Amino acid sequence: MRLKIIGLIFLGFFIWGCSAQTESQLQIQVQISVDGEQKTIEIPTGSNVESALKRAGIEIGSLDRVEPDVSTPLSDQDQIRVIRVREEYTVEQEIIPFEQQRLQTESLPEQTTLIAQKGENGLREITYQHIYEDGIEISKKRVNDGVIIKEPTPEIIMIGIQTAIAPFSIPGRLAYLLGGNAWVMEGSTAKRRPVVTTGDLDGRIFALSPDGKWLLFTRRSKKENEINTLWVAIVDQTSEKLMDLKISNIVHFAGWKPGTNRNDLAFSTVEPRSTAPGWQANNDLNVISFSSSSWVSKWKTLLDANSGGVYGWWGTNFAWSPSGSQLAYSRPDGVGLLNLDTGALQPLIEILPYQTHGDWAWIPGLAWGSDGNTLVTVDHISSAGITSPEESQLFDLVALPLLQGAPIHLVIQSGMFSYPVASPIQSEQGIGNQYQIAFLQAIFPTQSETSRYRLWVTDQDGSNKSQLFPAEGEIGLDPQSVVWSPQPMPDINKYAIAVLYQGNIWLVETNDQQGNLVQPRQVTGDGLVSRIAWSVIK
Repeated sequence: MRLKIIGLIFLGFFIWGCSAQTESQLQIQVQISVDGEQKTIEIPTGSNVESALKRAGIEIGSLDRVEPDVSTPLSDQDQIRVIRVREEYTVEQEIIPFEQQRLQTESLPEQTTLIAQKGENGLREITYQHIYEDGIEISKKRVNDGVIIKEPTPEIIMIGIQTAIAPFSIPGRLAYLLGGNAWVMEGSTAKRRPVVTTGDLDGRIFALSPDGKWLLFTRRSKKENEINTLWVAIVDQTSEKLMDLKISNIVHFAGWKPGTNRNDLAFSTVEPRSTAPGWQANNDLNVISFSSSSWVSKWKTLLDANSGGVYGWWGTNFAWSPSGSQLAYSRPDGVGLLNLDTGALQPLIEILPYQTHGDWAWIPGLAWGSDGNTLVTVDHISSAGITSPEESQLFDLVALPLLQGAPIHLVIQSGMFSYPVASPIQSEQGIGNQYQIAFLQAIFPTQSETSRYRLWVTDQDGSNKSQLFPAEGEIGLDPQSVVWSPQPMPDINKYAIAVLYQGNIWLVETNDQQGNLVQPRQVTGDGLVSRIAWSVIK
């Protein structure tokens, strides 16, 4: 009996030992390296890496890596490594070096150089992808070609060359914009000198004062949300003197007020926008005065900011009468006068707005007759047989008598960019206070938006029309506002018209004393001129 009991006890221990050994053989130990720590866990035999990680409560991110792969079966004492992977994107700025351009010009003495435009580096933003494993960067990859946030400005160096164009005498002072700098000629086309050499004139405003002593101009701005700034320079001295008028964002109009001994200016402003065309017009009008001692008055507002009518986002243009007593306005839907006392607009003619189907609007060209009794502009005429009248391609040059009478259509189908300009009073003809009107005639009037033009003149009543320049068969003119000489040319005693043709200044005279057409004369030959202004010297 005793032996029997002992045998049963022994048998129990044997069975328990076998059971414990079996259970031990069904578990294995593995080590997991994760987040800078070592973890040891037991898992059933036959488990893979994925189940081991779940047993340990370790979550795996979408970018994380596991060694060995999650589907790998595990054995006792195997090692598992979890590598935490993250990516970051950074934006770095890269300098875009400016280029240097060397241009030849006849405005400088031979072999003389002038920096016409200062070079400025551009800036590009480049996006990089950074990959980190367990906090250590293992790769850096460029993921785009870069976004240009500032275009480089090339450095332009002007090099003087000997001119092949014979010089001749001119009246008054002729200013011109060449390569971002302002130059003047006085007395002769051979006498040229720089007035402003900052290299950043944008050409939106470029006008000589009525006495020829000052030049009004705009300069490109480097400030964010500022298009340009308005400046004046003294012209009647050899040293460069510039004055900042502390006025910015001038796109359409800034001009001298005639008929006063003071330096009075009027201007209209815009608000910069990131979307095309780059601004929202205020359609306002303000005046200031300044002195040679750098004093500038406070603004006086004659016309408050307003919607500007149809397509008013583009802007309004203005023009002083010859005496400075009246001010006319021109906008996409009409032409009229501004009451200088009340600020009220007095429409003279309603104009059918032109649908450009683009990010710009058409403003009719506007000029005063030299006697101050007439406005000359361009009227948009509705065309029969089209669905939308605003798309009509018919434009007439019209005169608006201010004293009495209906509009007079001076030229039929002159084109949308006719830009009329009245000559000075030509009383030397012995027929009273007569003047001529220079205008551009579209070569293809029904396609005047894209057509080139030719220079014509007509008497103030629309009679005696004459084509002047360029000749038939030659390339036409780009749209522009031409400039009459302030006094007759010394050699023929007739007025001339300064016009830009292929980047050069040409002077075109109407006729000589015998009535014969005078051959146009080229003034510059470097093809770099973009604006002209001409005034007497007082």
